[in-house]
Amino acid sequence: MIFAVTAVTFMAIVVVVMGLVYAFSTSGAIAERLSRLWNPPAVAPETTFREKQKERAQRVLSDIGKLIPASTKTLPRSRRMMIRAGYRRPEAIQILRGAKAVLILGLLSAAYFTDLYRQNQFVLVFAVLLGFMLPDFWLSRRVRRRQHRIRLAMPDALDLLVVCVEAGLGLDQAILRVAQELRIAHPILSEELQLLIMEMRVGKSRIDAWHELASRTGVDDIKTLVSMLVQTERFGTSVAQSLRVHSDNLRTKRRQRAEEQAAKTSVKMVPVLVFFIFPALLMVILGPAVITMVRQMLPLLAS
Repeated sequence: MIFAVTAVTFMAIVVVVMGLVYAFSTSGAIAERLSRLWNPPAVAPETTFREKQKERAQRVLSDIGKLIPASTKTLPRSRRMMIRAGYRRPEAIQILRGAKAVLILGLLSAAYFTDLYRQNQFVLVFAVLLGFMLPDFWLSRRVRRRQHRIRLAMPDALDLLVVCVEAGLGLDQAILRVAQELRIAHPILSEELQLLIMEMRVGKSRIDAWHELASRTGVDDIKTLVSMLVQTERFGTSVAQSLRVHSDNLRTKRRQRAEEQAAKTSVKMVPVLVFFIFPALLMVILGPAVITMVRQMLPLLAS
């Protein structure tokens, strides 16, 4: 009996000692695995094939654009349009010029190899004009789309800004908070507001940063908001009250825009009704009557 108790005690002590040794020897690995679960390492996103081809095309267009001399008169406007479209890279204008050159050469080649220029000499002139103006049309369309998204996001941003200011935050902290809250719902306006805060942090004055925001976006609602904020800053009036009044005015403008679009619906439907729906209705309604009249009149005309 004593031998059995001694053997069991010895085995228990051996198991405990081995467990302690294993625990202390692998505590670093366990802690490392737990730290990986708690704070996963940042993995760089893999570049897809489409992104690689896009970067390669942008590099080629940029190299082509460097060979084309830029006009000093149209350069500021082109740079402003690229910024309003969301392209702030320095080589964006060069890519635009390269795209124009590639389109012109492509359209001229298509007109030449298809022998269209033999039928009409103005095809070459039309190809040059189309290749030159098509990137500008695309850029203008992208600018309008981006401004429309900013315009739709302004009421929500102003409501959040009013809530933050009335809750006791300063104007700069309120703008930063609104930018963080709108990051998912309205990423374009959030990006512009974050850029505004960054400009003020690097030393630009608040009024200059606001004017730069209005010039960078080109949206009338933001220009009106900036003018209101500048007047509030200069005269020392209540920011919360001014923001609330401007929010009400902006909400009224949005309702008026919706009413205007609804009023235009009937006018836009007239060509569709006249050219597509009315002819089909006339054929369905008057077709059997016309067929019956022809069948009745043909015997009389034959006799």
